[in-house]
Amino acid sequence: MRVLFLNNFYYLRGGSERVLFEEMRMLREAGHEVAVYSRTHEKNEPSEFSAFFPPPLDTGRLTVSLRSLRSVGELVYSRPARKGLEEVISRFRPEIAHAHNIYGHLSTSVLDVLKEQNIPVVLTLHDFKYICPSYLMLDHGMVCEQCRGGRYHRAVMAGCHKNSRLASAVYAFETWFNDVFGKYGSVACFIAPSRFLRDKVIHFGKDPGTIVHIPNCIETRDRAILPDPGCYSLFFGRLSKEKGVATLLQALKGMPIRTGLVIAGDGPDRARLESMARKHSLPVTFTGHLSDSDLERTIAGSRVVIVPSEWYENAPLSILEAFACSKPVIGARIGGIPEMIDEGKNGYLFEPGNAADLRRHWSACMQMQREQVCAMGANARRKAEEHYSEKNHSARLIDLYLRVLLTRRAGEQGTLYGTAAEPQEACCHKEYS
Repeated sequence: MRVLFLNNFYYLRGGSERVLFEEMRMLREAGHEVAVYSRTHEKNEPSEFSAFFPPPLDTGRLTVSLRSLRSVGELVYSRPARKGLEEVISRFRPEIAHAHNIYGHLSTSVLDVLKEQNIPVVLTLHDFKYICPSYLMLDHGMVCEQCRGGRYHRAVMAGCHKNSRLASAVYAFETWFNDVFGKYGSVACFIAPSRFLRDKVIHFGKDPGTIVHIPNCIETRDRAILPDPGCYSLFFGRLSKEKGVATLLQALKGMPIRTGLVIAGDGPDRARLESMARKHSLPVTFTGHLSDSDLERTIAGSRVVIVPSEWYENAPLSILEAFACSKPVIGARIGGIPEMIDEGKNGYLFEPGNAADLRRHWSACMQMQREQVCAMGANARRKAEEHYSEKNHSARLIDLYLRVLLTRRAGEQGTLYGTAAEPQEACCHKEYS
């Protein structure tokens, strides 16, 4: 099978790119031909077709100018992305395309090209961009669903994207444009890494028969099972407001026992969080961004990983990373997080934004006997191996591709998996769902 992947970037920029790279590797190892189409970026990995990638696009700062208007046009519907993709298709001749994050850079223009070339498409939903202009479903830090029913003007009124009405207007227009002109209509199937995301998209009026659940995966083969529970607590990820790190520091302030906290990562909120930690003399170490190997060692040395998010997290890879390293997780009860954590077995759940509730579970975990922590860590590792293995993910993905191709070739109408009213799981091994 020849599979063409599409994503805005072709370097390890975040979780969605990590999934992209892992899926491409898994398919190659399974004997399939794989190629990628992206925008040009100085950090991109080498690619066979990089000469046809559209030029870089700066969406970081939108102002009222002719240059910005050109950028807005590219963001909404990129003609250079269309042209480049046509060249790649003529050379690679894919049987199926798998899109990841394409909004804002490649744009839905690439979906039009694939439709014209009669190439079926599956698209992984890494966030809520399909239904929310700002993709986070947040309005100034608060969970928001005001745009439901196509009321995208609410985003403009709130200025919810980057606290800018201008930026919000651009992204609201993009979402409206894609809705009104049915730009996602050619996608045969959307992949939701969490059941929460799938249910939320359906709640916003999208066709249930086109959305299947395939969890993310983690490789455990090269990671030793760790009997040592570690000595400090750990957060790792982007340091931005919606990640709830300020709540984590508030919880640490009142901890009944003194415990060290390591915060690994970087982001726009880092300076504020470091100032908060200094002001209250908290035992916190900020490491900044860590390489994969350094991060794995840091996880291995921890006792518990904390995921205090305050937005609709989809399916955090940080939880899978912790589980693979035999670490229990204390996570906020929001988004897809509760699907991953089995309360009392491999971690605990607390109310998002509630420092006292987090402190209660955190304190209990830190005061557990070594044997209890090790048992929870073993349960976490077992779940990573049984529910989130690469073998299962690869089998589900290939099964989905084949279903899409068979449906297209047979010219069948309707859904890929049973009736549209049923919750759908994309897998040929249902016991792992």
